[in-house]
Amino acid sequence: MLFPALSKETAGAEGVLATWFVSDGATVAADQLLAEVQVDKVAAEVPAPVGGVVHLLVAEEEVVRQGAPIARID
Repeated sequence: MLFPALSKETAGAEGVLATWFVSDGATVAADQLLAEVQVDKVAAEVPAPVGGVVHLLVAEEEVVRQGAPIARID
């Protein structure tokens, strides 16, 4: 699962993974809310693209480039 690009103007820019709504190792359903990310003053919620066990790859408040992996779902 990748950090989403929130707009074409900010594509490739860095953002912050503001909040995880699930714990590492949790079982999630497709479309379940996983995280909130922020780029500049724009925030977005990130749903799970598929169901499975989530493995978090970045911590809350970590700076991440848009398009970079933030979690893996097995």
